[in-house]
Amino acid sequence: MTISLAEQRQAFHAALCEELLVIDNGVASNADGSQTASVHIAHSIATELGAKEGVKLAGQTAGLKFEQAVERFLKATFGTGRSGLRPGSWSVDCIQSRVPLVIAQYEQYSHLAEIRKIADDNPDLAAAIGLDYAVASDIVVARLPESDEAILAAGINVDSSYADASPMRKVNNQKRMMHASVSCKWTIRSDRAQNSRFEALNLIRSRKGRVPHIVVVTGEPTPSRLSSLALGTGDMDCIYHFALPELVRAVNELGQSEAIALLNIMIEGKRLRDIADLPLDLSI
Repeated sequence: MTISLAEQRQAFHAALCEELLVIDNGVASNADGSQTASVHIAHSIATELGAKEGVKLAGQTAGLKFEQAVERFLKATFGTGRSGLRPGSWSVDCIQSRVPLVIAQYEQYSHLAEIRKIADDNPDLAAAIGLDYAVASDIVVARLPESDEAILAAGINVDSSYADASPMRKVNNQKRMMHASVSCKWTIRSDRAQNSRFEALNLIRSRKGRVPHIVVVTGEPTPSRLSSLALGTGDMDCIYHFALPELVRAVNELGQSEAIALLNIMIEGKRLRDIADLPLDLSI
């Protein structure tokens, strides 16, 4: 079956315009009404995408709607079966729970549950190592371990003599392996921008095994706020905008040279991409 990224991107935007992206008294729902540039850019994008007049949703509700739309887009484009650029058995799920150590359900982080258990009985140890492992991934793309029969069907014969530690074999491991952590930010505010970096660094330093893809998907219209996450390297793979070509046109239309230059730096520096790039990048 052939998947059209253009059609799925259009469906993604149509769903957002139905559930989230509206124009409320001349201000698009992802704009900061106190900033002229944000209002102009967001309104231009919303108009191009076909947003209608409506009432802006409350912040928490808006965030959840955005997460659900991104989840549907990834399920439709990345796939969860054995076809596509990266064959295997996959899951794409919104993580609604914010209880501590929800991350321990994934193979690379399962050891954290035992650390927590030991530290709960030893306050001095808890103080020494810290227990802030509650990484708040909004969406997790995970790969399921494979049976020996499935591995053989892929052309690799395994037996009990070797490969008795790899988590890819179901006989060795029953937990899903985190392939990607997707943080969804409908908008970016200065007091929240560093949360994503902190979560990314926790994912990197707390794992045993490979680092998952760590990305942010956002609907933020302002280049300066996008740069607070996009610029720099070492923590997140990349930032993905929900409508990057539309953003570029809106910023160029605004005509502010600094904003145009900053946006070009992020794009040409491979730190900012469109949502349509994400399913292909996750296949790497």
